[in-house]
Amino acid sequence: MPKMKSHSGAAKRFSKTGRGKWKRNNAFASHILTKKSPKRKRNMRGTELVADADVNRLNRLIPYK
Repeated sequence: MPKMKSHSGAAKRFSKTGRGKWKRNNAFASHILTKKSPKRKRNMRGTELVADADVNRLNRLIPYK
């Protein structure tokens, strides 16, 4: 049986935490920043956990991470 391939685009964007949850960066933080408030931009700096509804999809896309 051949190995499954990881989705390389998803593998670059998501990583696992120590407890096995998926971690992601925030969207909308790269351009058109002049109209966004400093508070909004500051809150986009960190990472978020992936929603529970999307975890099964990620486990299929990135089986070996």
